Amino acid sequence: MKARGGKSIYGAAVGILMLDARFPRIVGDMGNALTWPFPVHYKIVRGASPDRVVRRNAEGLLDVFIGAARELVADGVDGITNCGFLSLFQEELADAVGVPVATSSLMQVSLVNRLLPKTKRAGILTISASTLTPLHLKKAGVPAGTPISSTEAGTEFTRVILGNEEELDVEAARRDNVEAALQLARANADLGAIVLECTNMIPYAADIREVTGLPVFSIASFVEWFQSSLQPRRFRLTSA
Repeated sequence: MKARGGKSIYGAAVGILMLDARFPRIVGDMGNALTWPFPVHYKIVRGASPDRVVRRNAEGLLDVFIGAARELVADGVDGITNCGFLSLFQEELADAVGVPVATSSLMQVSLVNRLLPKTKRAGILTISASTLTPLHLKKAGVPAGTPISSTEAGTEFTRVILGNEEELDVEAARRDNVEAALQLARANADLGAIVLECTNMIPYAADIREVTGLPVFSIASFVEWFQSSLQPRRFRLTSA
């Protein structure tokens, strides 16, 4: 056997563009490496604060994200992902780096709808409904009229993440996510599944599933599917 080189880093097929933040990233969060059942490679995008990306449409940051994405590819990753609100840059990033790019968990909404009966549809749980614009949704391929709920009415989760605070009451954050999901379900009798927009919501997916009884899709489900295409599992070729 001969090994082939050409990369600086091996084994981490997925590169993750990280916001420049200091809030706690508990296990389950995209930014906690223990979340993933496979190696990932991180790149912090300096200047891309949660507030700037989520509340100010990542203004002035496209070139910075492209530069960081190109560095990840140069390091050796085979695909790239990042924050849900970066759906705005999906086309530009994919065109710039030449590898598959999955910018947003929201890209799952249309697919999830195809899994459901015609009488049901997916809804979105986001960290900031007030700044999730029609353009964000259009860029991610989300159908018009998709129901949306947010943790903005809560006491902890949105404030800590977007305020970039260094302490998180995990139980309060869990309650914020669960209550927002319940509100989404109560307001939409035809809700068949929930897609979590925010990459920091993954730790609460199981709780949301338990209280709503609905399938819950997140950036974790998206990236694990994505990674399986970049590093397909090798099977022993036998019928036994």
